[in-house]
Amino acid sequence: MATVEDILLPDIGDFAEVEVIEILVAPGDQISPEQSLLTLESEKATIEIPAPKGGLVKTLKIKVGDRVSAGDPILVLEQTARTSVPADSATRPAPSAPQEANVHTGSDAVSRSGRPETPAHPAATADITSVVLPDIGDFTDIPVIEVLVAHGDRVEIDQSLLTIESDKATMEIPSPSAGIVEEVAVKVGDTLSQGDLILTLRAAMPAAPAQPAAMTAEEGEEPAGPPEPPARARAPGEAEHRPAPVLPRPEDMAAIARGRKAHASPAIRRFARELGVDLLLVKGSGAKGRVLKEDIQGFVKQSLAQGTTTPAEATLPFALAAAPAVDFSKFGAIEITELPRIKKLSGRHLHRCWLTVPHVTQFDEADITALEAFRKEEQARLVASDLKLTLLPFLLKAVATALERMPILKSSLTPDGESLILKRFTHIGVAVDTAQGLVVPVVRDVDKKGLQTLARELAELSAKARAGKLLPADMQGGCFSISSLGGIGGTAFTPIVNAPEVAILGISRAAFKPIWNGQAFEPRRMLPLALSYDHRVVDGADGARFITLIGELLSDIRRLLL
Repeated sequence: MATVEDILLPDIGDFAEVEVIEILVAPGDQISPEQSLLTLESEKATIEIPAPKGGLVKTLKIKVGDRVSAGDPILVLEQTARTSVPADSATRPAPSAPQEANVHTGSDAVSRSGRPETPAHPAATADITSVVLPDIGDFTDIPVIEVLVAHGDRVEIDQSLLTIESDKATMEIPSPSAGIVEEVAVKVGDTLSQGDLILTLRAAMPAAPAQPAAMTAEEGEEPAGPPEPPARARAPGEAEHRPAPVLPRPEDMAAIARGRKAHASPAIRRFARELGVDLLLVKGSGAKGRVLKEDIQGFVKQSLAQGTTTPAEATLPFALAAAPAVDFSKFGAIEITELPRIKKLSGRHLHRCWLTVPHVTQFDEADITALEAFRKEEQARLVASDLKLTLLPFLLKAVATALERMPILKSSLTPDGESLILKRFTHIGVAVDTAQGLVVPVVRDVDKKGLQTLARELAELSAKARAGKLLPADMQGGCFSISSLGGIGGTAFTPIVNAPEVAILGISRAAFKPIWNGQAFEPRRMLPLALSYDHRVVDGADGARFITLIGELLSDIRRLLL
């Protein structure tokens, strides 16, 4: 026989009117005991509310954005006879009756007879107060993930002392009183339960005389140890209970997070923090965009594979604050268009390369008069084959030969910057201008291919790039890059090293110039070269030798045979 029951918000401490930021179940869902139902968040804590029992969700009585307190109905649950179990205490509102006797309160413990016993922690003196972990609900052995104060610090009432985190909640524990931290009794990694000592506070100024508690002479009771006045008089024989913990006031709840983009449980947030992942950058695949553990693992793998910005790079010592936003519409009409995806990706990569690689650029010119005459002769011979022989295949062969003679220019630094990775292959990336942005497909084994083969592969890669059909494998594995702007114009520029490569060659437009041959000036076709390199790997002498060698190879292509 099925039974229908209202599930109420359990006791979550002295929180009231806490905002619902996420609902994890829907009508018709079959849930099990301890399954998370919803997520609440205040300024001090993010709490997941578990199901006290299993059953079928009939109706939801709350929605995202609602504010709830202990005892408010959450949902209607239907149970069959075989799943029905006695109602758990978590479904009932917070009890208002005093706690049983002989409970550690951080001040005095009262025995069954009503007489004070020896306190669990060192007794508080007139100016020393022991601060213990308050009532935080049905949690025990919760790890401390952050200690926010140290010996000698001055703290105020409600100032956060430490942060604790379980699989269901992350909470900051506030100070119940003001004073100077005398001794911190916990450290990161310790586990705490209700009543455990956190620290001792020394009054900042002489404490006022403690107000005596109401007692009876017959019982012979003495004043309570801590200098805090009791909330009310205690009747003879009545068990003393600890005052409610000082937690955020309802008016402090105004700071509850709104418009959050990342929804995740405390355990997932802790996992992301351990890996240094910003949850705002992770796209959640769970219900309503909830971030799961698999999402974080996938994000890390993608970051490592694509070289996207990592938290370590985001916190480099020279990282700059974002530029202030400017409202250009007040100066005239504007139009906002989205940046192409390729430019977004390459822009972040180039920015990181520019910031992390110490660039040096060496400029030179190569006399390509003879090379250009030979290229035109070969192009005329290849007309029937529809193969276009440009200057670029000659550049590839010259660069490949120079790299074989000076392999340090095609090496890479290890991530720790302590060793060099020397490559026994010669794959060269060639920058291609497309409508979506700049891409760099890689021509493989350039040193083993002839000019016609290189010309054919370049034509195929360029066509794929402009059609947007390049695969990730087509743009990986390069050990050097060439960026040619000769077809567009310009006399010189500074190319950015495409890390983890250590060098890149920039080519500008060739032009005829009068060159002195020892007897007279004669017109020679000169090609501007710009070599940018990582100065951590390539010093100035090697950079100058390399660009000079390329110039010599281009000036007399017969040298490629030597």
